[in-house]
Amino acid sequence: MKLRGALVLLLVPTIVHADDRWVVYDGFDGPGKGKHIVLIAGDHEYRSEETIPQLAKILAKHHGFKCTVLFTQDAADGTINPNIDHIPGLKNLATADLMIMFLRFRNLPDAQMKHLVDYIESGRPIIGLRTSTHAFNLRKDSPYFEKYHWTSKGGFGKKVLGETWVNHHGAHGKQATRGIIAKGQEKHPINRGIKDGDIFGPSDVYGVNLPLPGDSLPLVLGQVVAGMKEADPPLAGKKNDPMMPIAWTRTYKGEAGKTARVFTTTMGASQDFSSEGLRRLLVNATFWALEMEERIPERANVAIVGEYNPRPFRNDGFQKGVRPGDLQLK
Repeated sequence: MKLRGALVLLLVPTIVHADDRWVVYDGFDGPGKGKHIVLIAGDHEYRSEETIPQLAKILAKHHGFKCTVLFTQDAADGTINPNIDHIPGLKNLATADLMIMFLRFRNLPDAQMKHLVDYIESGRPIIGLRTSTHAFNLRKDSPYFEKYHWTSKGGFGKKVLGETWVNHHGAHGKQATRGIIAKGQEKHPINRGIKDGDIFGPSDVYGVNLPLPGDSLPLVLGQVVAGMKEADPPLAGKKNDPMMPIAWTRTYKGEAGKTARVFTTTMGASQDFSSEGLRRLLVNATFWALEMEERIPERANVAIVGEYNPRPFRNDGFQKGVRPGDLQLK
């Protein structure tokens, strides 16, 4: 008996769980049960490592989706680090029904990039947040440079999401964004339960080239606000004439010949995500992307799960020492 106990003590600490490098939220009931979403966080400034897991918790706990959350990560100690081009767990995309991404200027190893490319070209749906319009900053000898690098004819952003990085249309850090429903799109399922002004965030409006390409359909316009408070008035002048789209849908035909639903928003910073309207937009977009728009309620449950205290957006402003396991639901 003593020997058996000794063996247990020796063996247990050697067990390594492959998913310690990412986090999975699963086991909740709802209309999304049976669907698998992979969400990927990896931008340097807007705290995607805070937005993305909270979005995943909402989708899992309130709506039943299985959500696997991946992060840019320090391979040496397993901590989340937006400044490192290493995303463990991208193989999970093989079983994903939807990919939600919040990336910026990533130069991933070819083996990791291949998982992303295989998904993007498969015809399965994609949701891109904020800086995903300029998701990839690849080295010139990358086999994916020509199609995906952000300056290569617009790269992934232009070709897949509908736009690449253009400029800060509103003044960065000085002029916030208020969402105005695009004329004629008040009844679009993604806008269900949302009205003018419900969407608000301190991140600025991004510029886009008008009109957006192909079958892009603007759903929400970004009113440039003359300040950073929700009660501040719209900025007077040409910045709001015309207003830039900040949320739109489109389709993308991948190399497999299948057409994917795509939703893009240029909002999504962690502080933006404090907006109930933005959370509802993203939950509704998830149902739409999965062709489940008939399941979108009049006002989807988008209540924060657990605590959510977003850090202000700035370069290198991430909380150091956090591991995916620290973000498990308790």
